[in-house]
Amino acid sequence: MTQGGDSDRETWPSTFFAEGLLAIDLLEVGPPRLYANRLAVPYRTHRGGRTDAIELLFSYEEPVFDPSDVSCQNLAAMIAVQPALNYGLFCRTIRFHGLFDRADRRFIYQMMENTSREIWVNKLLRPNPFLVLPSDTLPPEKPRRFTQAGIDFSMPWREGVRSGRAWKTDPTRHAVLSSGGKDSLLTYGLLAETGLEVHPVFVNESGRHWFTALNAYRHFRREIPNTARVWTNADRVFNWFLRHFPFVRQDFASVRSDQYPIRLWTVAVFLFPALPLLKKRGIGRLLIGDEHDTTVRGRFRSISHYCGLYDQSRYFDAAMSRYFSAKGWAVVQFSILRPLSELLIEKILVERYPELQALQVSCHAAHLDGNRVKPCGRCEKCRRIVGMLVALGADPAHCGYSPAQVEQCLLDLERKPVHQERAAAQEMLFLLQSRGAIHSMAAAPRLEPAPEVLKLRFHPERSPMRCIPEELRPQVFRKMLQHARGAVRWRQGRWEEFDPMREPDFASAEDRPGRVPSQG
Repeated sequence: MTQGGDSDRETWPSTFFAEGLLAIDLLEVGPPRLYANRLAVPYRTHRGGRTDAIELLFSYEEPVFDPSDVSCQNLAAMIAVQPALNYGLFCRTIRFHGLFDRADRRFIYQMMENTSREIWVNKLLRPNPFLVLPSDTLPPEKPRRFTQAGIDFSMPWREGVRSGRAWKTDPTRHAVLSSGGKDSLLTYGLLAETGLEVHPVFVNESGRHWFTALNAYRHFRREIPNTARVWTNADRVFNWFLRHFPFVRQDFASVRSDQYPIRLWTVAVFLFPALPLLKKRGIGRLLIGDEHDTTVRGRFRSISHYCGLYDQSRYFDAAMSRYFSAKGWAVVQFSILRPLSELLIEKILVERYPELQALQVSCHAAHLDGNRVKPCGRCEKCRRIVGMLVALGADPAHCGYSPAQVEQCLLDLERKPVHQERAAAQEMLFLLQSRGAIHSMAAAPRLEPAPEVLKLRFHPERSPMRCIPEELRPQVFRKMLQHARGAVRWRQGRWEEFDPMREPDFASAEDRPGRVPSQG
């Protein structure tokens, strides 16, 4: 595998281990066409002498690019390639047109291979309602490498691209990748209450998925001066790819499911388009709203993987921060919600920021009702949100659920599972039973609680204190502890109670208990 040099072409040779998956002979991405506030990227597929094409588009509400600047051309190229990292299993060759330096190429190699492994395990080997795969499509043995595509960079690597101007950023400025869900709303609320400069950045997909963010975006755009929006048609590009795959049901749009048919590299597709705004505004911190249960590892048929959650995990935050550092971009990515369960996130949002919770839409089948977006009340996400709100003694009507929808969601909880951490689902059902909200459980034996779910949980792998910048810890954790039932840490295979405020890692040096403040 070549990663640098003066050759006109750098190729990552492929190993074809699943011929039946190779639906595209050649995928070409770019070169990107760059304007002050727009980016257009041609995607072309070649198969059996036939060519098909679509443009991946990004549009900004303010100028963010200098088309003549090499560093802008390089950033645009990295924005352009992100959707393609999902398709290394399904192409013989992927050719990237644009300016990429050594750090970019290493990132592309690593993330495409990781995504190929995640898709292999979590989309192809496991049950998937979108697939129609012949039984002999997938080989039984573990492949030597999961990416089948040979990766071809059409332009030579230039040292000058890497040595482009470093970004000047301010670590007191925080961008929150915002979606209208509870996680980004709580992240914004905690940072804003602390008095930090916060920039909510919404990425507007061209399809109905944007409805989930619309209530929050309209409110933020009206009330929060730093709110930004990026429009993209990435959702159309994802659907365009699916039409090239004979092993995907072509009525995929009509399949009711809470998962995407194939892709598992999604967050970065919306994260990279936010970076030009961070560069322009000098923002040094990028926050993603990910909680405790998204950092997991598993094994399936001897293959180690991230359970399809890599781009929501702490490993992803660390990888992105390393990449930003290698590029000289002076941006750090993290989540302040890692110690929190989904149930505790909802609890804090309801109790501390009811005006933000009213904007919450956690439903991918939401619809417009007048000027307000409302949830469908039928999907798994709605079932889960209603269950948590009722369990916490909150009113689901506050964020748009009707009494009939609430009743139906609670009935569905009695017979349908939720995609939630087992302990959090257990605690939710325990609270619902205690409130008599689920009638079929009223006379059943009392369910066991999972009390750690409503506490701050510090785990050495999933949620260490150090994954949040030192000076933020006392300000953020104290607010959380006002709504949590204490804190626990993972020791010797179990949760143990402790006082995080007395831990050396809890606060900055001046804020630790017993320390005499510096007199300056």
